[in-house]
Amino acid sequence: MDREPDRNRSGQYMGWGVGIGLAIGAGIGAAIDNIALGMGIGIAIGAGIGAAFQARGDDDG
Repeated sequence: MDREPDRNRSGQYMGWGVGIGLAIGAGIGAAIDNIALGMGIGIAIGAGIGAAFQARGDDDG
């Protein structure tokens, strides 16, 4: 029963990571005049951020 909040929290980490990554990607896309490429880069960055937060949260217990 206490595993349920952990799963919800890990999903929130990935959501926040992808959201931040998309914002960064939009800025990169505007800078290089290619929004689609910037969004792709942003999704990759966001997935990495989310995975890092998720891994860090799993160490707590």
